[in-house]
Amino acid sequence: MTSKSPLSFQLNTDDFLPATDEEKQNLVKMRPSVSFWKDAMSRLRRNKVAMISLAVILVVMIFSFIVPAFYPYRYEQQIKGSEYLHPMAYSEQEQARMDAGEKVFPHILGTDNLGRDYAVRVMMGSRISLLVGLVASAIVLIIGSIYGAVSGFFGGWVDTIMMRIVDIIYTIPDILLIVLLSFALKAPIAKLAARKGFGWIQVMGPNLISIFIVFALLYWVGMARIVRGQILTLKQNEYVTAAKALGASNARIIRRHLLTNCIGTLIVTTTLQIPSSIFTESFLSFLGMGVAVPLPSLGSLASDSLNGLTSYPYLLMAPALLISLIILSFNLFGDGLRDAFDPKMKS
Repeated sequence: MTSKSPLSFQLNTDDFLPATDEEKQNLVKMRPSVSFWKDAMSRLRRNKVAMISLAVILVVMIFSFIVPAFYPYRYEQQIKGSEYLHPMAYSEQEQARMDAGEKVFPHILGTDNLGRDYAVRVMMGSRISLLVGLVASAIVLIIGSIYGAVSGFFGGWVDTIMMRIVDIIYTIPDILLIVLLSFALKAPIAKLAARKGFGWIQVMGPNLISIFIVFALLYWVGMARIVRGQILTLKQNEYVTAAKALGASNARIIRRHLLTNCIGTLIVTTTLQIPSSIFTESFLSFLGMGVAVPLPSLGSLASDSLNGLTSYPYLLMAPALLISLIILSFNLFGDGLRDAFDPKMKS
């Protein structure tokens, strides 16, 4: 074959020969195709801090929801002569029973001023705080996602009016509203709790119900703004235009196409909302505006322990450390979810 001049524009036919099997194999992608969810879960599992935080959350939930069912003491049970016992200590009556050959379960975290086992009260307190955080976050998710999706989808004057309402809600002092609702709801809640089947309302008390109402009235605005920003971007995509051309209703487009495609953002934002809700409930319970006595929460336990802080500091350390552990774990796990679901973080 004659050599080709470097200044010639003639094409070399050898460059257009069919690829060999070896060359085809070299072009095969080494990484198998995976879905968005599998890819996100894979990245989440590689995040050691997030997985450790998830393990801590699961342990705390077992500690809060399962262990009290098998614990020998009840959270409201008062044991005479067992006031202010130190951890792993026994009262004189319990010691006498042990001397008689009877087995007595120790008070792992001691007892409070009324002789109630402190370990089971901390378990129940963490249960209440977790339930409040989960329920409040679910309320925020439902209201905020629907409000933000409607505002972002319709846009124009609808978006302007709805966002101005959000701006106004941001100015309402939540603590003042909780106090006002607590006083306003006492009488209606007492009447409702007197009815058959509604005794659990009296157990919760007007303060806790007012907290839920305030979360439904005020705390969804952050979620609404985040969802609105996502919807403003997603509604420009071709599949939304195709759905409109096929005659899909606005509600179906929002539910099936827009909210579904920002589910990752909703999960991350809701997860990060849980520790904020727990902290708010603990703070209000610390001020005496939480659950009704004798039902404990971590905030009310910390508040009650202030009376004997110098003599019995362990009564404050247990709920305070547990609050910090729960909030830190949820925050770290939420950060891990955000990194896993954000495509820009993909390496």
